[in-house]
Amino acid sequence: MRKAFKYRLYPTQPQQKDLERTLSLCRHLYNAALQERRDAYKKAGKSVGLYQQKRYLPEIRAELPEYKHIHSQVLQNVIERVDLAFKGFFRRVKAGQKAGYPRFKGKGRYDSFTFPQAYETGVKLQDGGRRVLLKVFP
Repeated sequence: MRKAFKYRLYPTQPQQKDLERTLSLCRHLYNAALQERRDAYKKAGKSVGLYQQKRYLPEIRAELPEYKHIHSQVLQNVIERVDLAFKGFFRRVKAGQKAGYPRFKGKGRYDSFTFPQAYETGVKLQDGGRRVLLKVFP
């Protein structure tokens, strides 16, 4: 069984800036991964898979210093979202439904990111679950 919890956060001003920067970088990564898949298919007729794109994440973090501050599991989840969008697209095509090719995300269209292992990676509950400690940037 899978459990998920949602918390309403009241971040401090510096935390809010960090969260917005993280969202922006995740959105840019999502759009870049989507563009990579589109270009690979248009130019070479080949598809790029989930694990191929995940393999490039350490290189991205090495070349672009702003991505070093985002936890690796958050970045991996962004790539998984791209993969899920394509899986949904191909499922709808196969079923004969209106497919809806995956779209690039604008500022208002990408509004969340996920910590798959929240307690270990950056979100901790304190005071019996009343207070959430955010550690977005290490």
